[in-house]
Amino acid sequence: MTNNINTLPRSGDVVIVGGGLAGLFCALKLAPRPVTLISAAPLGQGASSAWAQGGIAAAMAESDTPEAHAADTVAVGGSIVDEAVALGIAREAAPRIHDLLAYGVPFDRDLEGRLAVGREAAHSARRIVHVRGDGAGAAIIAALSEAVRRTPSIRLIEGFVAEALLTEDGAVAGLRLREAGDAAAQPILLAARMVVLATGGIGHLYAVTTNPREASGSGLAIAARAGAVIADPEFVQFHPTAIMVGRDPAPLATEALRGEGATLINGRGERFMAARHPLAELAPRDIVARGVFAEISAGRGAFLDARQALGARFADRFPSVHASCIAAGIDPATQAIPIAPAAHYHMGGIAVDDRGRSSIDGLWAGGEVSSTGAHGANRLASNSLLEAVVYAARIADDIAGRTTPSPARLADVPTPRDGAPDAAAVKRLRMLMSTHVGVIRNGDGLADAVRSFAALEREATSIAVRNMATAALLVAASAWNRRESRGAHFRSDHAADVPPLAQRTMTTLAAVREIADSLSERPTPRTAQPMIA
Repeated sequence: MTNNINTLPRSGDVVIVGGGLAGLFCALKLAPRPVTLISAAPLGQGASSAWAQGGIAAAMAESDTPEAHAADTVAVGGSIVDEAVALGIAREAAPRIHDLLAYGVPFDRDLEGRLAVGREAAHSARRIVHVRGDGAGAAIIAALSEAVRRTPSIRLIEGFVAEALLTEDGAVAGLRLREAGDAAAQPILLAARMVVLATGGIGHLYAVTTNPREASGSGLAIAARAGAVIADPEFVQFHPTAIMVGRDPAPLATEALRGEGATLINGRGERFMAARHPLAELAPRDIVARGVFAEISAGRGAFLDARQALGARFADRFPSVHASCIAAGIDPATQAIPIAPAAHYHMGGIAVDDRGRSSIDGLWAGGEVSSTGAHGANRLASNSLLEAVVYAARIADDIAGRTTPSPARLADVPTPRDGAPDAAAVKRLRMLMSTHVGVIRNGDGLADAVRSFAALEREATSIAVRNMATAALLVAASAWNRRESRGAHFRSDHAADVPPLAQRTMTTLAAVREIADSLSERPTPRTAQPMIA
């Protein structure tokens, strides 16, 4: 069923917010239990997972093991990966890949009919399953979207956003929805005792990003506003090879290109990563991103060079990247591709346990909006899609064993007026995130960002802009509060890691607002210890 908005308050349903991989997979796994799936954009058009080029990491080859996969995950995670979580996800990879095959995902196969596996940065083995080289995300979302549309127990509501999570006595009571892009639309209250947030990440809070517009932190914000514990918000991964051709979001040059031998060069034609790390171009993403950033900052520029590694084979092996380059007037078979680091993935999010349960009763979270502990301070390449399907299945299994509580009464819940988004305020927020909360950070810049986001959160008349400011504040304040460098979080004023701080951050919106208040009173950063637990 699709867009039957007139019968929306079907309160016995499990409500899933988000039409990306985690949301779709969870809805399918819950069948035949009634589910309402809310998607801000038509399925396949607003999900970051649809843009994923790398694929899914899974120890499918005979020479590989889940234990080796988990060890690689831990090695790049900045000493704060939950090792039990990483191992559990790696061990569940094979059955989830077989689920996706059953839903019709056409993973690449070798000449003998086995799943073909590729290698990406910081993996010790070839274990990435792809679709046509760089089309895994789009193919997976297309297959799952088709499966959802033909599943009668799933009611699909497209074109609506969840702008608030409603609670009663510390438990989920429902959602306030509004038609996407229409601030004047009358909000709709949806009673629901079981809600799964799968709204994606925060990448579009940055001026330079690989993420679609819908990835603006709305799920993170509404959960935080409802009192949910938020984990590791300071850890944002920047993909080192976004294609710089003036598009927003920036097209992505998949890491698999470097796995196939493409190199990184500056404007002088010099390779620069070999001097920075023994793995050179296949070093962990945070190291490569800082290497690319350094070349650009020094005025030498940065380029991805696949001319020798792929040449004329580029179009066939990586058709999506090839199409993006050709559209911008670049022939990657004969020219180096201009690149820059771009906000790509959020390791932080709503803190969840091993079943995807948040700190709020009745609220689960899956995919990029959640933080499971699997990624630590720096995500291993192609682990995000795997985590999404593993936790979506776990959430479905957890919900399947529960009876639906009595619905809440939402008649007295206020429905505030919404204002039109202030384009200038959004542009400033995104620029501040890129300049002050980006690849390289420092205390003064972070303090300026915290004060700006706190003021915007208080003053914004647009609910969408307020939620963006809330998400930005969570990231910036936690980054200011972690006075060390760890994984993707790099502080030029605290460039070393501090071993006693090798712990995950657990915080709340109230706690980061206290930081903002202290910085507003005293512009000079205070010396309190980071909130880590």
